[in-house]
Amino acid sequence: MPFETLRTTRSRTTASSLGPLAIRLLRDGAHTLADTELVALLLGDDPAQPGAQAVRPTARAALRRLTASRGSLRELAQLEEAAGTRASNAPRPGSAACEARENMPEFSRSRHCSAILQAAIEFSRRCLGEALQARSPINSPAELRAFLKLWLRERPRECFVVLFLDSQNRLICAEEMFQGTVAQTMVYPREIARRAIETGACALIVAHNHPSGTPAPSAADQQLTRALRHALALLDLPILDHVIVADHQCFSFAEAGLM
Repeated sequence: MPFETLRTTRSRTTASSLGPLAIRLLRDGAHTLADTELVALLLGDDPAQPGAQAVRPTARAALRRLTASRGSLRELAQLEEAAGTRASNAPRPGSAACEARENMPEFSRSRHCSAILQAAIEFSRRCLGEALQARSPINSPAELRAFLKLWLRERPRECFVVLFLDSQNRLICAEEMFQGTVAQTMVYPREIARRAIETGACALIVAHNHPSGTPAPSAADQQLTRALRHALALLDLPILDHVIVADHQCFSFAEAGLM
């Protein structure tokens, strides 16, 4: 077979093997897909894709769970994982485990779906982190908020994270420093100072989440911000901002004039 003919046949075969969601993603960009379409594509529910029929029931169940999780992709990934880990237990009628068993009868696939979704979320978080590190300096509040929301929005407990910046306000690294309960986190300035010295940071951005869904800072949040600024100022480590993440919202101390 002539080379040109072989090449044309291969290109046609490759194009025809793509489903409509994959074709639209490649043509128009991933941002044009709705959450449900993105989840369906990740789980193989793209009709023209080889083997899609085998996983379609699980993908459909996952889409139903997406609705049950208020449209939260991270919460969906956690629900999928919970459904899989409870597979060997006898669910109580009417419980979440029972509903998961009814919606996802094949729990090995459920755990596989959970792994795919959580990997996709982590992949997105790392891509945003790389984008922040590539900038000189961090000059996009929208990108910073997107990164922090993806990292903290669906955490069931309060987590306190620190972004360590160099002298040009470029991101050196972002680390979770402390975890707490659903309502509070113990934060130790000396640990932040120690890590800042280790990384060679010249400035910091701190952030934490409110699992309650309310972004407004509490009196304790404001007191913590003042205490951190005072303690770290002794080491010439300014805190540029303190961001609170709650559901789809962010509160910035700097923007509110509280820094």
